[in-house]
Parts: sequence; structure tokens; C-alpha cells
Amino acid sequence: MNDTLKTLMERRSVRSYRPDQVPEEILTQILEAGEYAPSGMGMQSAVMVAVQDKETIRTLSRINAAVMGTDGDPFYGAPTVVVVLADSRRGTCVEDGSLVMGNLMNAACSLGVDSCWIHRARETFETEEGKALLKKWGLSDDYIGIGNCILGYSDQPRPQAKPRKEGYVIRA
Repeated sequence: MNDTLKTLMERRSVRSYRPDQVPEEILTQILEAGEYAPSGMGMQSAVMVAVQDKETIRTLSRINAAVMGTDGDPFYGAPTVVVVLADSRRGTCVEDGSLVMGNLMNAACSLGVDSCWIHRARETFETEEGKALLKKWGLSDDYIGIGNCILGYSDQPRPQAKPRKEGYVIRA
């Protein structure tokens, strides 16, 4: 099996992290993979905000947790959060951002970095505090949250894949 297929089949969502930061050169490679995700008509409607600042991560975590009605850390202690947003004026904004998320997670796995897609980004950036972050990052209110890709190194063994369901593929 080639390395790409191996990565695609072995990547798993990780929900428990050590505090060790992702090295800059590895993060740069992961982000570059996100930049090369397919997008509708090649318009590249998505943007990534790589957050390693602990205070900003705490703010994002607090807003995200409030959406769920909890006070836990939905980012599981991950030291890096890549917020993926997309320009809502593009008809394929959700698809574009989702493909970026997939590229980020698969690239991370290929480089030995663990990841997980954390939802509620849309709701996070609909709040006044979320809109203030968009403004701080130089983005307009036209950008919607697609997902949060948490990155880091697991403090537990990597989870194993569940068996694939019957009928997953239908050949017609």
C-alpha cells in the first residue's frame, strides 16, 4: 500500500493531548497542505487562522463550550488550533472549508501529528466575541466558521479504526 493510502486509512481523531507544541516547520507543512485543498472553481474561499497563543485558544474554547452548554475544553488541551473559515459569498464555501479541514488532518497524520475536527465554528463566529476575533484577524463578517482543526501529540495510544460498515460502497 502506498504512503498516501496508508495515511488515509490510519488517521484517527485524537481527543487527549500533551502540552508539547507542534514545531513551526511541521505546522508550516500542514498549513501548506490546507492551502492546496480543492475548491469550487479554484476560488479558494477558505482561510486558515493558526492559533498557538494560549489566551486566544482559551477564548475560542470558552465560546465553543458555551455553544454546547458546558464549561469543559472542547479542544482537549491541544496546543494548536487551526480555525478554518470561508467566505459565505461563495456558493461552495462549506465544501471548500471542509476540504481544507480534510487536508489538514491527513497532512498532520502523515507528519506524526495528531488531530481532530472540532465543530461549532459557525456558531462561535456568529457571536459578538467571535465577530470581534474575525475583525482582529482582518476578516469581514462574511466569513463563516467551518471547523476547528486541533493539532498536537496524543498523551494516549492512537485509537484503532472501527470496522467499516456493511454497505458502505454500492457499485452500480
